[in-house]
Amino acid sequence: MDFVILGTGVNPRVDLGVWLSDTIDLYVCQAVGIVYEGTAPHWPDETDEQRVKYPTRLGIEPLAKLTNTPLGPAGSLPLAASDAIRRSGLHRGFGKPVQFDPDKLFKLMGVTPKLSYADSAPIIPLNQTRPVQVPTRPKPRRNVKHGTGTGRQSDPRKREAVERHAVDLAIQHYRQAGWTVEEVGKPYDLRLTKAGAERRVEVKGTTGAPTSVELTANEVQHAREFPEVDLFVVSDITVMGITPNFTASGGTTTLLPDWEPADEDLRPTRFEYRIPS
Repeated sequence: MDFVILGTGVNPRVDLGVWLSDTIDLYVCQAVGIVYEGTAPHWPDETDEQRVKYPTRLGIEPLAKLTNTPLGPAGSLPLAASDAIRRSGLHRGFGKPVQFDPDKLFKLMGVTPKLSYADSAPIIPLNQTRPVQVPTRPKPRRNVKHGTGTGRQSDPRKREAVERHAVDLAIQHYRQAGWTVEEVGKPYDLRLTKAGAERRVEVKGTTGAPTSVELTANEVQHAREFPEVDLFVVSDITVMGITPNFTASGGTTTLLPDWEPADEDLRPTRFEYRIPS
């Protein structure tokens, strides 16, 4: 997995010497999967127009935001990487590949990477990071609510349509495989039975890339305690219509059989607060 570094808050239309004397806000993300062709409207202006305008996509998992980072030698990026961000800004945000040692960047982020196998790019455990909201582009029109860049939906009716479609695809998949399917809902979505065997399924749907999904504490606990649990994810789902009437279709399936979420792949996004008496 490679890394994607996004920069905001500085004008790229300056000479390199001026650029290196400035500071920038950096969003450090891990690339997930490979570049793929999106089939569903995802970005704000795509959902407005109900069509795909930017088909080439890459799933990214935000890891950290580094505020007011120097762009020069005192910063976390080498000269080539710093200049690559500037040149990207001059080219409508198109990425500029750069190879460099990220150790200085990781230290500033406060994380300890691991290698999944020899000669692989380092992977940052999610439990070492905090939730990060990366600004979406193109920017949404004023007073219009949209989902985030990772495909999470702010409109409850749209979210319900996405989740319902994902569950329907999961039911179809397992029935075709010969399972008897029962919808449960909580703390898991489907109960499967076949010839004395039982398997349970957690289903997630998203309009974005299959980078990460939201889980409740009960869903995590159940997946760790029950011996045979699958995670069934449907990504890149197309949603048409306007609130409250949405229709979901399409999508790409990712199936993780015998799923047991590891601590390093979990990141807390909400807390329960006890009010002092």
